[in-house]
Amino acid sequence: MGAIERIGAATIGRVRGLLYALGFMVDVFKQTFRFVTRRKVGSRVLTMQVLFTGVEALSVVATISLSLGAVIVIQGLSLLPQFGQGQLIFDVLIIVITRELGPLLTAVIVTARSGTAISTELGNMVISHEIEAYVVTGINPIRHIVAPRFIGVTLSTLLLNLYFNIFGLLGSFVVTQFVNPIPLGEYLNGMLASLSLTDVVSSVVKSIVFGAIIALIATYHGLQVERATTEIPVAAIRSVSHGITMLIIANAIITLVYYI
Repeated sequence: MGAIERIGAATIGRVRGLLYALGFMVDVFKQTFRFVTRRKVGSRVLTMQVLFTGVEALSVVATISLSLGAVIVIQGLSLLPQFGQGQLIFDVLIIVITRELGPLLTAVIVTARSGTAISTELGNMVISHEIEAYVVTGINPIRHIVAPRFIGVTLSTLLLNLYFNIFGLLGSFVVTQFVNPIPLGEYLNGMLASLSLTDVVSSVVKSIVFGAIIALIATYHGLQVERATTEIPVAAIRSVSHGITMLIIANAIITLVYYI
């Protein structure tokens, strides 16, 4: 009976945790809507979040996207002509960079940088009783602390994804000039012929969903800190691990919907 009771208690605890997380998500969406439609008290927080998440990550995103585009071109131009399918290099670039790895790698970068930073920052605010101070003074911490970070991370992820796509495709063009020189006009025509509106919409939808997931998980784990500073690194680790797991699941679901 003891084992059964422990299993039952653990199950109840997980259900409660899931319900709490769902309630937190609903509250974040509601307060984000109010943040956008009403007086933006936390506009400075939003600006700083976009600066940290978006602007300061440009160099990292550019390096990774250029490298990815170069690798795809080198591998594609060495393998595809052997099967008489050299023209498919543009389709491969669009599928890999725009539709799949662009949004996912951008989200992973944002999770590693901003997800850990947000969890750590909010955890410190809980330990230092800043969150309690907001509540005591009648200020909703979700609206003034979480909502601007949610908007900032989501917006930055979207813009970084577009930035990633541009640099990835430009990087592939630069590499082709060393491996198999192609005129810029021919390269752009081939790229635009392979790019469809569905590819763009899929990339945009993924980046928005990924940004929302990152922000929700990071703020949730940051506010889960209770008493000791030793809980803060644990919250940051959980934010990254849970975030990457949910990103992969969300990517699979969106891709599945795309091909159905």
